[in-house]
Formats: sequence, C-alpha cells, structure tokens
Amino acid sequence: MQEKIIILDFGSQYTQLIARRVRELNVYCEIHPFHHVPVLDESVKGVILSGSPHSVREAQAPNVDFQAIAAKYPVLGICYGAQLIAQQSGGQVMPSKIREYGRANIHELQSSNKLMKGIPLQSQVWMSHGDTISEIPANFEIIASTDAVKIAAFHVSETNIYGIQFHPEVTHSTDGKQLLQNFLVDICACSQDWTPDAFIETTIAALQAQLGNDQVVLGLSGGVDSSVAAILLHKAIGKNLHCIFVDNGLLRKNEYQEVLASYEHMGLNVKGVDAKELFYAELKGLSDPEQKRKAIGKVFIDVFDTESHLIENVKWLGQGTIYPDVIESVSVKGPSATIKSHHNVGGLPDFMKLKVVEPLNTLFKDEVRRVGRALAIDDKILNRHPFPGPGLGIRILGEVTKEKIDILQQADYIYINHLKNAGWYDKIWQAGAIFLPVQSVGVMGDERTYEHVVALRAVESVDGMTADWSPIPYDLLAKISNDIINQVKGVNRVVYDISSKPPATIEWE
Repeated sequence: MQEKIIILDFGSQYTQLIARRVRELNVYCEIHPFHHVPVLDESVKGVILSGSPHSVREAQAPNVDFQAIAAKYPVLGICYGAQLIAQQSGGQVMPSKIREYGRANIHELQSSNKLMKGIPLQSQVWMSHGDTISEIPANFEIIASTDAVKIAAFHVSETNIYGIQFHPEVTHSTDGKQLLQNFLVDICACSQDWTPDAFIETTIAALQAQLGNDQVVLGLSGGVDSSVAAILLHKAIGKNLHCIFVDNGLLRKNEYQEVLASYEHMGLNVKGVDAKELFYAELKGLSDPEQKRKAIGKVFIDVFDTESHLIENVKWLGQGTIYPDVIESVSVKGPSATIKSHHNVGGLPDFMKLKVVEPLNTLFKDEVRRVGRALAIDDKILNRHPFPGPGLGIRILGEVTKEKIDILQQADYIYINHLKNAGWYDKIWQAGAIFLPVQSVGVMGDERTYEHVVALRAVESVDGMTADWSPIPYDLLAKISNDIINQVKGVNRVVYDISSKPPATIEWE
C-alpha cells in the first residue's frame, strides 16, 4: 500500500503548492477538503493542515477535530492550520496590529527541534496572514520567531504536533523545502519512494488488474496528458487500446500530419479522422465564443462516438484527466464558477455507456512530464505548449472561416518557429497568435491597405491559474512582426498582448 501524507484544505490559494512541494520530495500526498476527511488508515504517515482566507475567529470558520487526528498521526499546521491548533488547544488568536504579508527573517530559532533541523538563523520566510497567535498553552514551546511574529513556529511538547505561521511551500521561504523534508522524513518517517518509475510500475499493474482483456478507446489531442495516458495504457493492455485523433480543421499548421507521425513512431494503435468540413459547417455563422465551443464539442462527440462504434466490444473510455481537475471538482469552494466551458476531451455524454479509466488522475502537470520522460516519450510532445481543445476556433475572434484559419495558421507557424529558433519556446509556458475582428489601415508598396490584425500572446506560468506576459526581446518581436506582415497575405499589423492573468485570461475567448 502506497504510503501518503494527507493535506486538509481550508481554502488556501497555496494548498496545491504544498502538495507539489511534498511530491518534489518523493512523497505521495492527497488533498482533501476539511469537511470531507478521508478514512485515515495505516498508509497515512502524517497530516498537514493548510492555510485559509478565513479567520479562526469567525463564527463559521472552517474547522476540523485535529485532536482526533493528532492522536494517531503527526500533524503540521501551516498559517491558518497553526492558528487552528493553537486555538483548539486553549491558546489565543488575535487580529494582527498590522497585516503581516511578505518576506521576514527568523531571528530566534530552536535548532535542536526536529522541525528546525538545518535551518539557519536569518532564514527568509514568507508571511501571509491577518491574524496572529498571541498566546499558547503551557505545553507549547516556541521554536522560531521573527521580529514581528513572536510565535512564528511552535511544537507541542512530547507530541508530533507542529505549527508554523509562515508558508514553507512558496519559494520566498528559502529553507521551506528543508522544513517540509524534516516533517516528512524525520517526524513522519516517510520513505521517499514516490518516483516516476515507481508510479509507472504500480500504475501499469493496476491498469492490467482493472481492465483485464477489455477494449479501451482514447481520444488523443497531441498534448502531454493524453499522450502519457496513452503510453501507460498501451504498456498495460497493448493492442486493446484504440486511439482516435480527430482533425477538427482548427489545429496548427501541419499539426495533424506531424502528431500522427509521432504517435505511429511510438507504436500506438492510432486512427486519424479528417473531420474538418463537419466542424466548419457547424461553426458557420457563429461568433459568440461559448456557442463556438459548444458547436466544436458537439461535432467532436458525434465523430468520436461514430468512430468508437466501429471498434468491437469497447467498454472503457481512457482520459488524460490530471490531479488539479480532480481537486477542483471536490474543492472547499466546490467547482469553480464557469468562466468558459471545459475545452478538453473529457466529459463525454452518458449515451456512450463507457466506463472511464484515468491513469493520470493523481498527478500534477509537472509530474506528468516527469513520467513521460521516464517512458521515453519525445520531448517535442512533452514540452509542447498547452493548446485549447477548440484550437484556433477560439483564437479567431468572431466567425470562423477557412480564410481566417489559413491566415492564422500561417501567422502562428511563423511566430512559433521564431520562438523555437531563438531559444525562447521553452522559456514560455504558452504562446499563440490571435486573429482579431478588426481591420486597420496600412501602407504596402505605396498603396493604402485595409487588412487584418494579428495579436501575439506569450505567458509565463506554473499551472495556468495565474500568468504573466513574457518579456520577449524587442528585436525578436520585430523579426516576427516583419515576417508575418511580409509572408501572410491579408495581415498588415501585428500587436503584442502585455496583459497578465488576472485580470485578463490567457486565451482571448
């Protein structure tokens, strides 16, 4: 049984980051909302209580019986979690005189404490809280302080209960990883055996037991998640996996042929389906982004359903769902408000009557890539930028036409190739060109033109939840702009989007 750490989520924006830091230390962990504590069995090595935007002083503050948990397992409270431990133990939590947010330095430290091993005086930590622990019970000992926060970390004597007011999971806490390692290894006695190779071995065995000799169908997108899921399933069930790659006519230039060739070299059983005209017909006359998404989704489902019925005795639908999708669906706040409808392959309708298998639903995106490398998947697929399911259909603002698709494919092709040749592609999380619903005046060859505008978008991000625009050098942008205007007929102006998310989104629709 895989040993694990349980993280109880009280709604902090950093909860997923805690999990990722734990995973980086080769320890498996799971996030569960505080009001849905899982059955804690012998596989659990410890429990972490997350931060929260709430105050423990609120009448309806998120709460959990940590005493019952701590009776069996080591507990680490982070920020709100530490305040909860202090309050439930008879301590006092009060509003801070000033909001304690940003960098601080530890100036008092009990280095002999297990949690503080290897952490130097003046170590930088990241604070983010409006309340502070003002009093602690007699059996609590202070093990770290900053200038502004006397009780920056504590230990309940003769127990494995710890609390820290700062956030070790963020990179601004320079020794945060060491502190987490101390908790996981020295206090919880985790063996640190959660590795890509171990995941592959256990997942393949689990898939073989789950699927037996059943037939599985999987929709490939050319992206990281579906590709890694496909290879894992292929290693588990071989020829019983049937992959379908649909050309919706909204892919990047040459992408359909290149992706099919990549998959064939990987030994996958892949069928390419050219459905461009079906998608174009459904999109005709539509300009609203949500209507376009629904139209693209409808045709995809129809095509995928038709192709699935051509395969005998299919019982399972393979999907590349990853862990953030799972977390989102059972979060403290519930599913997020719809900003846009889901634009991945998942969520096929009930009428398909297929059971779902999701080999990646315990992994974060960076872990998916590490597993992909362990499976020897080509870096061209693993390092591919995220690309929306509706493809260029939502990068063309307004009605989608064949003319606009051709223009955008060419512009995007020039843009991406320049980024790759200049060594910038791998520095950027996502990049793409956008066809704008405006025309502008230009002068080309002594003639006045009135042609289309293309916007370039490039962002830096970790998981797409937040993003900053990428500072691509001006001289590179100049080359890209010049080549697009000179080589793509119908474009006379190129602009660069310098909006961050929030308030903007990464895609324009």
